[in-house]
Amino acid sequence: MRQRAVTRIGLAIFVKTPGHSALKTRLATAIGRDDAEAFHRLAAHAVAAVARAARARIPGMAPMWAVAETDALDAPDWAGLPRVAQGDGDLGARMRQVTQALCATHGAALLLGADAPQLCSDDLVAALEALDAHEHVIGPSADGGFWLFGTRVPVPAAAWSGTPWSHPDTARTFVAALGAPIMQLRTLRDADTAGDLPPLLAALDALPDPLPEQARLAQWLRKLQMPR
Repeated sequence: MRQRAVTRIGLAIFVKTPGHSALKTRLATAIGRDDAEAFHRLAAHAVAAVARAARARIPGMAPMWAVAETDALDAPDWAGLPRVAQGDGDLGARMRQVTQALCATHGAALLLGADAPQLCSDDLVAALEALDAHEHVIGPSADGGFWLFGTRVPVPAAAWSGTPWSHPDTARTFVAALGAPIMQLRTLRDADTAGDLPPLLAALDALPDPLPEQARLAQWLRKLQMPR
């Protein structure tokens, strides 16, 4: 049997804490701050449920919250999983810090966004398997960003500092700066604007076996008066 390149990996779900930071600002403009915060909580917990399901299949996977605010590490919103601080700086600096911490403690790192809750445990299993043959793995987003990044080797500093975040070329620029073989997973659509919510609901409804947290989010979306 071929020996796996990655047997242990830390998985960090990036979140912001309602009441501590402004979050989902484009979505909040359309549906209101309270509903945007409710969406963030529900989506994040759906992603965490998928990570726990993947952990049952991959014993060496250690899911945790990567919390944006150091003073919110103990917030009730993030109970149920270990928590790590994202640290200071822009998104690239924070991802770099979390990646380095996970690689130091677990040997490899997966970074996961909280706004693509239609993923499934097969996606995370595929990410880990990709790292057996590649140094990096990425899950691209339809808007040009990425919903997942994983690595088992040091990432060039220029990839973190030279990538324009929240930009149509984010994933392309980041991948080019890695300068190493990378495996690409399927493309998912992040939920950043009101226009992203109906496709997200359709994707959740299409899941053959949704987790309870995903079903709860779908039910909430059906009740939400989504702008057309």
